[in-house]
Amino acid sequence: MGRYIDDDADFEIPEADILALEGEIPILAGLRSFAQEAVNLPWFSRISRPIDKETRALARSYLDGLGLPDVEVARLRDWDEARDAALSLDMDTLQWEAEEGLRAHLAAEALTIISEEALTIALTHISSLLGEPLGIAIRDAATFWEVDDEGLMDAAVGDALRTVHSAALALITGEAYDHPFRRKLSLFAHGRWPIGVAGMTLNLF
Repeated sequence: MGRYIDDDADFEIPEADILALEGEIPILAGLRSFAQEAVNLPWFSRISRPIDKETRALARSYLDGLGLPDVEVARLRDWDEARDAALSLDMDTLQWEAEEGLRAHLAAEALTIISEEALTIALTHISSLLGEPLGIAIRDAATFWEVDDEGLMDAAVGDALRTVHSAALALITGEAYDHPFRRKLSLFAHGRWPIGVAGMTLNLF
C-alpha cells in the first residue's frame, strides 16, 4: 500500500487505486496532446467552397460508417443555406440516432479503460481549451461574409465540440482512423462544417 502523511491525517491509499491512477496517466496525456492539436486545426476556414475529392471521400467514409450508404453529400453555398440546413435537422433523426448509439457504446467502453472522474476531467479540459478558438474561428468566417447570426455560430461551435468529444472517446477506446467520429473530425479539420443529414443528403458547409 501507498502511504500519505501530513500533520492532520495518516491514512493508506490502496495499492490498486495507485496502479489505476498510474494507468490513466498515459491516456490523459494522450488526450491532452489530442486537444492541443485540435486547437490548431483550420476550423471553418473552407466553409462554402467546392467539395474536393479528399473531402468527399471522408464524408463518404463517415456516412458509410454510420450505416447510411444511400445518403449523398451536398455542398452548402452560403450562410442562408447553412441556416436552413441547421433548422431542418429538427425534422430528421436518422443521423442523430446513429451517432448517439455509437457515442453511448464508446462512452461505456471508455469507462472500462479509465475512471468516470478521469473521463470527465479530460472532456472538460477539451472544452475549456477549444471553446475560445472555435468561437473566434467561426466569427472570423462570419465576418468575412458579413453575417451576424449568433445562434447559428453557437450551433457550429457546439457541433464542433461534440465532434471532438466523440473523437476523444474513439481515441480512448482505440478505434481505427475510419471510425465515423474520427472521420467527422477530419471533415472539420478540412475547414468544413458537416451540419447534418436531412432527407438523403449530408449538408456540408
